[in-house]
Amino acid sequence: MNIKRLILQGEGTTLDFKKTITSTEKIAKSLVAFANNKGGQLLIGVADDGSIKGVKSEDEERYMITKSAHQFCKPAIEPEFEEIYVDDKLVLVVKIAASDTKPHYALDENKKWWVYFRVKDKSILASKIIVDVIKKSNGSSGQLITYTEQEKKLFEYLETQGRITLKEFSKLTRSSYRQAQKILVSLIISGVIRPHTSEKEEYFTQV
Repeated sequence: MNIKRLILQGEGTTLDFKKTITSTEKIAKSLVAFANNKGGQLLIGVADDGSIKGVKSEDEERYMITKSAHQFCKPAIEPEFEEIYVDDKLVLVVKIAASDTKPHYALDENKKWWVYFRVKDKSILASKIIVDVIKKSNGSSGQLITYTEQEKKLFEYLETQGRITLKEFSKLTRSSYRQAQKILVSLIISGVIRPHTSEKEEYFTQV
C-alpha cells in the first residue's frame, strides 16, 4: 500500500484522516458511517491537512478502536488493522468493510444510538430516508419500478428546478410525508435519483 499516494487523494467517501483517537464515541461515528456506505479506511497518525504525524502508542489506538467497534457500534463492527512505517513514523491503517448487516448505529455521549452515513469527507447523521435506503439496499438485487403520476410530476419538477426536498415533493403530489418518502426511497435504490445530505438540509436530484 502506498500511503503517500493514498493521502494525496485527500479525505473522501472512503478515506478519513485522524491525527489521534481522542474518544470512543467520536470514532464510532466514522466506523458506522463507513460500514453503512461503501466501506473505507481510517489513517491514524495523519493530520487533516495530510501531514504524517505518526502514532505514539499503536496498542492504545488499536485498543480504543476495537472497544469502539465492539461496544459503541450496533451491530458490532470488525475492523482490520495494518501498520505502515512512513519516514520512520508509524501510521495505523484501519479498514472497515461495507457491511451486509446494516444499518449500524453509533452510541453518542448521551447514550443514544444513531445511524451515520458517509457523504464526501463527512460522517453525517442519516435522515429517515437514508436509514430506509440503507435498510432496503441490503441484499437488494435491482428493483422494478412502475411510474405513476407522482413520479412523472417529480421528474417534470426536476427538469425545470433541478432539485427537490421531501417537503416540496409531498406538497407537489399532495401526498403524505410517509408516502412521498416511500417513493423517494425506491427511486434512490433503483439509481434514478440521488440524495444530497448535509447537516442543514436534504434534497434530491436526478442522476
